[in-house]
Amino acid sequence: MLYFIGLGLFSEDDISFKGFNALKNVDCIYAEFYTAKLMGGNIDNLISKVDVPFVTLKREDVEDRNVVLEEALTKDVAFVVAGDPLMATTHTELYVEAVSKGIETRIIHGSSIFSAAPGLTGLQAYKFGKTTTVPFPDENFFPHSPYDVIKANKNIGLHTLVLLDIQAHKDRFMTINQALDYLVKVESERKEEVFTDDTIVVGLARAGSDKPLVKGGIVKEVANYDFGGPLHCLIVPGDLHFVEAEALIVLSDISKDLLEEFL
Repeated sequence: MLYFIGLGLFSEDDISFKGFNALKNVDCIYAEFYTAKLMGGNIDNLISKVDVPFVTLKREDVEDRNVVLEEALTKDVAFVVAGDPLMATTHTELYVEAVSKGIETRIIHGSSIFSAAPGLTGLQAYKFGKTTTVPFPDENFFPHSPYDVIKANKNIGLHTLVLLDIQAHKDRFMTINQALDYLVKVESERKEEVFTDDTIVVGLARAGSDKPLVKGGIVKEVANYDFGGPLHCLIVPGDLHFVEAEALIVLSDISKDLLEEFL
C-alpha cells in the first residue's frame, strides 16, 4: 500500500485525523519538501508521535530513483508532502506510476493554496485561470512565461494565482516584492501593458497560519510593502463580480477607489 498524504498548509498540526491515523500504521514514512515546505512547524514533532521510520527525500530520490515505489512493492509506505499530495506534477506522476505497477494506493488530501488563496481573498475559485510560477532568475534564465499566463488569463477576464519560487534546500523563498519586480522587468521589455505600475494585485503571506496577511493595491503601492516571513504568493485579479470587489476591499485592505468600476 502506498499512501499519498497531504500535511496541509502551514504546520504539522494541519494534517487530517485520517492522515495521522494512517501514519501510525505504515512501515515507513517518506517526505519531500522541495516543492513546498511547512513554515510554521517541524515535521519531527509529528513523526515523534507515530514512532515510524522517517526519511526526507531529495528531488532526485523522487523523480529519478523511485525509492518510494520500490519500498511500496513490499511494504505499507506513506509519502507525505506539504499542502495537498497531488497538486505538484511530480507527485501526480508518482501516483500514476504506482497505479500502473499495480501498487494499491490511497489518497488523503490536505489543505492547499489552490483553495486557500481564493478563500482568504474573497475571490471566486471557479474564476481563476491557469496558475503560473515566478522563478528565481539566473544567468541566461529569465523566462517570460508568468507574464504570458497573466496576459492570457486577463484576456478572458480570469484571475491568476502566481506561485513564487522556493529553493528549500538553500532556505531561499521568493517574496511578493521580488515577484513584482520580476514581472515589472518583463513588462519593461515587452511593453504590452499587461503588468504596469498601475496593475491591481493582491499579495498573500503565510496562508494556513493563525494570522495570514492579505494586502491588495496597485503594483507601485504594494512593491515596497513588508509582507513578513514566507511563504508568499500573488494574485492578479481579472474581471471582478461586485461581490468579489466588496470582499477585496474588506479582506485585502484595498482602496475602494481602485475597484469603483466593479461596484
